[in-house]
Amino acid sequence: MKLNRRSFVASLGATALASGIQPSQLLAAVANRFAWQREAKFGMFIHWGPYSVAGVEASWPILVPNGEISEAEYRALATRFNPVHFDPYAWVDLARKAGQRYMVFTTKHHDGFCMFDSEYTDYKITRTPYGKDILRQLANACHARQMPLGFYYSPPDMSHPGYRDTSKLSATNYRGEPERPEWPLYLEYMGLQLHELLTRYGDVAEVWFDAVDANTQDRYDGQRFVDEVRRLQPMALVNNRIGVAGDFVTPEQFIPRAIPVKGVRMDSPDHSEADKQAITVPRQEDFQPWEACMTINDTWAYRVKDRNFKSADTLIRSMVEIISRGGNFLLDVGPQPDGQIQPEFAERLEAVGRWLHNNAPAVYGSTYGPIQGQSKYRTTARGSSFYVFLMDASCKEIELKGLHRKIASVRLLSSGRPVPFTATDDTIRIPVAKEIWAEGIPVLAMRA
Repeated sequence: MKLNRRSFVASLGATALASGIQPSQLLAAVANRFAWQREAKFGMFIHWGPYSVAGVEASWPILVPNGEISEAEYRALATRFNPVHFDPYAWVDLARKAGQRYMVFTTKHHDGFCMFDSEYTDYKITRTPYGKDILRQLANACHARQMPLGFYYSPPDMSHPGYRDTSKLSATNYRGEPERPEWPLYLEYMGLQLHELLTRYGDVAEVWFDAVDANTQDRYDGQRFVDEVRRLQPMALVNNRIGVAGDFVTPEQFIPRAIPVKGVRMDSPDHSEADKQAITVPRQEDFQPWEACMTINDTWAYRVKDRNFKSADTLIRSMVEIISRGGNFLLDVGPQPDGQIQPEFAERLEAVGRWLHNNAPAVYGSTYGPIQGQSKYRTTARGSSFYVFLMDASCKEIELKGLHRKIASVRLLSSGRPVPFTATDDTIRIPVAKEIWAEGIPVLAMRA
């Protein structure tokens, strides 16, 4: 049954009663559900499960086998999963050091293994040697540290006989078999597990669905599950990967060339059209909220063989590209099988955090800037200020056109030091001294 306006308002009333606040206050808060995401800007994505024991990617070795591990061996990894060094508070503290202001945890990936104590399967964390509910511990730590927590939940499930004929290898039918009479039972299973996630672990910031094949998402009756999120967690945002539009879109491992706009493809195959979009600053009501998810190396899960780590500078540049187009940056870590986050990830996250500490006003709570499509710099806006991120270390001067406002001051954000500039009616010129690059990408704060 779809959630109509009357039942939605009734559910808000029940939520308000339980929380001790007035329904009108909750309605006002729900109307601004995006506020926390706009403010946060930078989050930690976490892919972790028994697959980490073998150092292989999450689920895909059994969906598209490459000879690395058999499906039987993959399934048996759960009997060896015992992350004795898992410390959820250490994870949250690292995210804080990195300047990340929310976390999204993989509660169930395509393989069907649950990192929470679901009552509806034995393929779960509490049936491993570790035996404890990982999600419960992480949720408690996040709530104690006031870190918003979101849940990734995969609609595809290789372990459920309603999703596919599990007597066959996953590679033969991993897209699911909705034509079988068992399919409605699988959708019911999804509903039961989502109810667990949305009622047992406190406030949920966002629900991050995922799917193997974007062309077949409608089979999941996505609106049914979006309505359930709205009913049980009215403040939670929902992404676009269950067949309905959702609250935000999720480019994966790439950054759109232009600011995403509702109803327009993020990356047009027509380069001339894409270039035209790249310099356009849309009206706020046309803006499509978005969150780019990316990895630090080339894999989502822990993979000891993958040494292709992006530098801290590369990660910061990715962040600038994303926030200058109004997006959020969800950066993934794949913890080790013992529960610790590998040093190479931690070092880079902490380096990003140091840069963020010096330039926080240009990032948190910002939106896309008034000038787009420039190669030497990027811009963001926040209140009456806007910020210029210098991207080219060889540049000796930048020129800003089309601001349509008089600038009173320019300063280096990290130090507060004034920066000289000259202004005419429609152009501002700012000389760029080499020394301002000492602490990474420089950010200039401009006030009207």
